[in-house]
Amino acid sequence: MAKGPTVAMVVSEVEPFSKTGGLADVAGALPKALAAQGVQTHLFTPRYACVGEKKRPSVRMSPGFTVHFIDHPQYFAARPHLYGGADGDYPDNLDRFSFFCRESLSRMKKEGIRPDLLHAHDWQGALSIVYLEKGPRRDPFFSKTKTVLTIHNLAYQGIFPKEEYPKLGLPWGLFSIEGLEFYGKVNLLKGGIAFGRALTTVSPTYAREIQNPDFGEGLDGILRVRSSELTGILNGIDVESWDPSKDRSLPARFDPRRLSKKSKVKAALQKEVGFPVDSSRFLIGMVSRLASQKGMELVIQALPRLEALGIQLVILGSGDKPIQEALRRAAAPSLSVRLRLAFDLNLARRIYAGADAFLMPSRYEPCGLGQMISMRYGTVPIVRATGGLNDTVRESGPGGNGFCFGPYQSGALVEALKRALSVYREKPRWEEIQRRGMTADFSWKRSAGEYLQLYRKLIFS
Repeated sequence: MAKGPTVAMVVSEVEPFSKTGGLADVAGALPKALAAQGVQTHLFTPRYACVGEKKRPSVRMSPGFTVHFIDHPQYFAARPHLYGGADGDYPDNLDRFSFFCRESLSRMKKEGIRPDLLHAHDWQGALSIVYLEKGPRRDPFFSKTKTVLTIHNLAYQGIFPKEEYPKLGLPWGLFSIEGLEFYGKVNLLKGGIAFGRALTTVSPTYAREIQNPDFGEGLDGILRVRSSELTGILNGIDVESWDPSKDRSLPARFDPRRLSKKSKVKAALQKEVGFPVDSSRFLIGMVSRLASQKGMELVIQALPRLEALGIQLVILGSGDKPIQEALRRAAAPSLSVRLRLAFDLNLARRIYAGADAFLMPSRYEPCGLGQMISMRYGTVPIVRATGGLNDTVRESGPGGNGFCFGPYQSGALVEALKRALSVYREKPRWEEIQRRGMTADFSWKRSAGEYLQLYRKLIFS
C-alpha cells in the first residue's frame, strides 16, 4: 500500500471515549477507514472525566490511527458533561475549547507530528484552523500544512460575547465581518469557515442547502462566498457492527438471501413492545432524538390518521421535554402507537431489524445514519427529502430504495405512508426494495475514499 498523507484531526468527541452524538461516531470510524487506505491519522481530543486512564497521553486504535488526549483537569476532567448540563452550556466554553485548539497544535509540534492536513471538526475544533492560518506568528513548523473544516451541523456555532474575544489571543483585525465577527459577537465556527483552505459537510444536498437563508443559520452569506471550496461528503456506517447476519441482539439473523427470517424479528418486536403479533400489519419504527429538527410535530399531527390506516408505529428516543410530553399525550389514546422514552441500543437494533419501514420526517438532516442502518437491515426508509436523506433514499426509478416526501407537512407525510403501505402489500415488489437497500454501499470505505481525494487535491494545489 502506498504511503498516504499524514492528517491531524481536532475533534471534541470520539467513540469509544466520549460521545454526545454522531460526531463521535464519525471521529471513531473515519480515521480507521482512512488508515486502511494508507493515511496516517493523529486525532486530538479532550480528556474528559468519561475518558479515564489518566496516565496514557495517547492510544493507538489501529495501525495508522492514534488518539491523543489533551489534558486540563479544570476544563475537562472535572466536568460531568462534555459541553454543559441541564442548565445549559458551560459559561467558560470559549476558554475550554480555545485552550483545546491551541494545545492540540502545541502537542503536534512537541511530538514531531508535522501533518500534511489539519482536519478540524465543528465549532469546538474550528479555532485550530484560525490559529494555524491567522495566528499572530504563523509557526514555520506548519508551513506546509493545509487545513480542512468539516461542518457536521450548522446549527451549533460556538457564539460568545465580544468581550471574550481578547481571551483568544488573536489580532483584533480578525474580529470583522470577513472573520470571526457575527452580529457583534464572536463566532468560532465562522472563523473556521472563513479561513479553512477547504470546507466539507456531511452530504451533498446539505452542502447546497446551507447556502440559502432557510438552512444557513445566518452563515449562508459566507458559505456562498466560499462555495467553490465547499464539498458534501456523505458519512458512512460501520457495516461490521450493523450487520443483520451477525447481530446478537436479534432473536434471528438474516441476510438478503435469507430475508424470510426477518419475520421472526418482526414478531418478537411486536410482542416486546406490546402489539398484537400480526405479520400482515405494517410496522413502522422510529429511533430518534425527540426534537423539532427530527420532525416530531409532523408525527404528532399524523397519529390519528395512522390509526385509520391500520399502521403500527413504535418510537424509541428521548430529548426535548415539551416534545416528549406532546408525544406522550398524543400516543396515550392510540392502540397503534408504542412510545419508549429512553436510550436503549439493543431495542434500537431490534427496531431497525424488526420493523417493515423506518420513518425519518426531519425538518433538516445534515446526513442521517438511521436511514442507512435501516436499509442495511432490510427495513425500508420513509423520509423527507432533505440533506443526506435526499442523497441516500430514492423512491422512483430502477434504483428506488424507499419513499420520500417534500413539503414539511403532515399531509405529505401521510401520503408517503400510504404509498409505502400500498407497495408493502405487493410482497415481491417490497422484497426487491428491501434487497436493494441491504446491498447498497454505505461503508466508511466509500466515504474515506472521497476524503482522501480531497486531501490529495489540497496537498498538491
